[in-house]
Amino acid sequence: MNRVCVVVGVGPGNGEAFARCFKDAGFAVALVARRKERIEALARDLGGEPPAARAYACDATRVADVASTFPRIEHEMGPIDTVIYNAGKGVWGDLEKVGPSEFEDAWRTNALGSFLVLRQVAPAMRLRGRGNIVLVGATASRRGAVGTAAFAPAKAAQRSLAESAARHLGPAGIHVSHIVVDGIVGGPETRAMFPNRPEDQFIKPAAIAELALSLTRQDPSAWGFEVDARPFNEKW
Repeated sequence: MNRVCVVVGVGPGNGEAFARCFKDAGFAVALVARRKERIEALARDLGGEPPAARAYACDATRVADVASTFPRIEHEMGPIDTVIYNAGKGVWGDLEKVGPSEFEDAWRTNALGSFLVLRQVAPAMRLRGRGNIVLVGATASRRGAVGTAAFAPAKAAQRSLAESAARHLGPAGIHVSHIVVDGIVGGPETRAMFPNRPEDQFIKPAAIAELALSLTRQDPSAWGFEVDARPFNEKW
């Protein structure tokens, strides 16, 4: 039986790249997103017999959704070896422009969703004595720029959760890691938003996926917690 990787937050950029990368590495992949239509098409495209990929509709910010979806994945696909938390919400604006509901939305998707998923998968991983959890973060987790009054606190909370979880779960054989994405990921939407941006200033989704895969392959004697991912010409 193939190892199972769950990708939470599957879209046309990083999420799809994670799914393809881990499937090519021999994993069965559970595709998780709020809307099922597109991920069903991706699951069919990934192919395989028995199905190498399955689609699951789940809102990671809802306790009931997470509590019902992950046991279903384990029942249908097998024990979960790896989780990639890629769900995120970019809310932009300064302190005087961002409203309370927008602030809460950013926190729920980036921080609360991470908490609910980690809390759900940790007990089974602990019983098996192994597991990998990769959280996809952002530079905003380290500093609050003017236009990130909602996004930066949400990503900072996610990073702190990842660090706490890594310390808590590491002794149980569970490797928790955090990728700081510093730059613009070159998915279809962002390329349309920045049509004149040179190609070498975008982060390739496939490269982020390979980075995540490498984190899951690290020897326990030299686990890394955090890695930055940015184009060579990004200012930092």
